[in-house]
Amino acid sequence: MGGHQVIQQTLRKSGNSYVVTVPREEVERRGWREGQLLSVEFTELETRPVLRPELREAVEARWGRNEAALRYLADR
Repeated sequence: MGGHQVIQQTLRKSGNSYVVTVPREEVERRGWREGQLLSVEFTELETRPVLRPELREAVEARWGRNEAALRYLADR
């Protein structure tokens, strides 16, 4: 059996069913064939953007100097 790898895909409606696709590159990399029986485990995935450390530092530095003005603008 191949190693465990997470593939992030979006659930879509197709007729009266829902589908999740497997990228062609992944199928080819694993040597899978159409019609082959596979085991699939589904888990909800939450994604959040993550700032690079240097960008986070820059934002935090400017926030400290401009917090009052930024809070004022956020309410507009």
